Amino acid sequence: MEETESKQTLYLVMGGRVTDPRSVTFADPESIHVAGVFSSNDAAVDAWRANAQRTVDDAEMKYVIVHLHKLLDPSA
Repeated sequence: MEETESKQTLYLVMGGRVTDPRSVTFADPESIHVAGVFSSNDAAVDAWRANAQRTVDDAEMKYVIVHLHKLLDPSA
């Protein structure tokens, strides 16, 4: 039987203070702000943009989008 179920996509938006603005090494991983988990890239980008713009004056603050579905199923 052919698989017809579509794969679920999940995106995590998180951010915090980084040790170097050119990296994604967080200075204090326990204090990372989790903005949320989203089922569409557009919603994740909106959340990322809102948080990144809120902290734009602080060069050591960085928000990222993590593609959780790629971590959960690397073959996807």
